[in-house]
Amino acid sequence: MRRISKLTRVAVGVASLALAATACGGTSSEAGSSDGEGDSKKGLAIAYDIGGKGDQSFNDAAFSGLDKAKKEFGYETADIEPTEGETDADKVQRLTSLAKQGYNPIVGIGFAYGPAMTEVAKKYPKVSFGIVDSVVEADNVASLVFAENEASYLAGVAAAKATKTNTVGFVGGVDIPLIHKFEAGYKQGVTDTNPKVKVLSQYLTQTAEEGGFSSPDKGKAAAESQLEKNADVVYQAAGLSGQGVIEAAATQKKWAIGVDSDQYEQEALAKFKNYILTSALKDVGGAVYALAKSVEDGKPLTGVQTFDLKVDGVGLSETNPEYAKIAGLKDAVDKAKAAIIDGTIKVKTE
Repeated sequence: MRRISKLTRVAVGVASLALAATACGGTSSEAGSSDGEGDSKKGLAIAYDIGGKGDQSFNDAAFSGLDKAKKEFGYETADIEPTEGETDADKVQRLTSLAKQGYNPIVGIGFAYGPAMTEVAKKYPKVSFGIVDSVVEADNVASLVFAENEASYLAGVAAAKATKTNTVGFVGGVDIPLIHKFEAGYKQGVTDTNPKVKVLSQYLTQTAEEGGFSSPDKGKAAAESQLEKNADVVYQAAGLSGQGVIEAAATQKKWAIGVDSDQYEQEALAKFKNYILTSALKDVGGAVYALAKSVEDGKPLTGVQTFDLKVDGVGLSETNPEYAKIAGLKDAVDKAKAAIIDGTIKVKTE
């Protein structure tokens, strides 16, 4: 299976994926404020979600898109960290500041930016905005959403093939609809592959403010609990907290399944890599880059842009050599991917 960098070539030209893909806004030299207007050296800016840069997962995937755009277009970029316990007003201030400085486009990494982006986009109609994992209805906003359930289904197939105890685990960062999509796809993939396999599920917190996406210690404790109950494969959709899940699994020489980025290749997780079987990939970086390129080309993406298996917007990594050595795993995943793409398999979101 190819890695999903192909999205950067596909997303801009696939109008059929957008519910609304009308061109609006301008290039990076046309920010909607006199403070930055005319500054052609400023381009893409991203505002991170909880966990920030260095999570080896969701936010780092977004940064890869910013880095690619910076190298290709040669303009000034910005990436801004969140603050502890911040409010929507803090997010409004952050997005406003970037718009005033002349950055274009500006992307909020995570659904939490929804209310703030709705407000700020109206004030800066000449600036193109993007939001990941949420839908904001505005002429100058591209809503970058993903079929996480499809990638998670493939992770479930892999887990069902890899388990020797017929017990696998799922650790979600926060008990919210977005993470329910990961769990639903994973459970369906496991059950469709082997109905005898039991799935243990746990969410770390009820709200993001409680640290569900930013507490490796919580992730480690949850994974240890599942491992004690005989799970030998644990899939996590928990942002920075997922590092604790991976550590717990590796310490006990059990399989972990990563999320968003190919966590087998993340330097900070190198000492655990031999126990990262695969990762459910979500090409946030490709989507961020696609928006930047569309603005650079003078045809900004707007409306809902859906990135799924059909455009390699999600997928499953194969970089761990052990992936190909488990009997029947790769064939089962490839077969499931083809069936999802052609519509034979309908993957649940709840």
